Amino acid sequence: MGEAKLSSCVGRISGVHGIKGWVKVSSFTEPPENLFDYSPWRIKSKGQWRTLEVERAQPHKGGWIVRLVGVDDRTAAEAFKLHDIFVEQDQFADLDDGEFYWHELIGLRVLSEQEDSEQLLDFGVVKELLETGANDVLVIQADAQSIDDTERLVPYVPDVFVKEIDLEARRIIVRWGRDD
Repeated sequence: MGEAKLSSCVGRISGVHGIKGWVKVSSFTEPPENLFDYSPWRIKSKGQWRTLEVERAQPHKGGWIVRLVGVDDRTAAEAFKLHDIFVEQDQFADLDDGEFYWHELIGLRVLSEQEDSEQLLDFGVVKELLETGANDVLVIQADAQSIDDTERLVPYVPDVFVKEIDLEARRIIVRWGRDD
């Protein structure tokens, strides 16, 4: 399987748990337990892709602990610590038009329409999305191409603040003031 077939990261192995080969896992899916609907997991270790199968998973202190097939002790589990978890793109359900997975938005350039101008202001790229309860929020990180060094938080509200998402052009058009 080539790297191009992989989706963005769906979770992270953050540490080890106990002496019997369990690992601590953070899920980036919503809801978090959806992480276990995907199999196999893939990690990149020392430049090589490795396939992992989940034997057992259980909630633990706001995250998950996982027993991987063939990992029977703490030493073996240590090899997977601090690795991102990837899955093949074709494991994701198809979405309706106008719907996007969060991982598809991360890294897209954010340009802002301004009320008094036809010019688009470059705010930077989507670093992450935050779930706030009311609505999700785009966290936009400034970079060398952006208008300033300001990190911005833009509510992810389609047709109000988010005007257009173009995955092919790798950009999002928002309606957000420079100083909002």
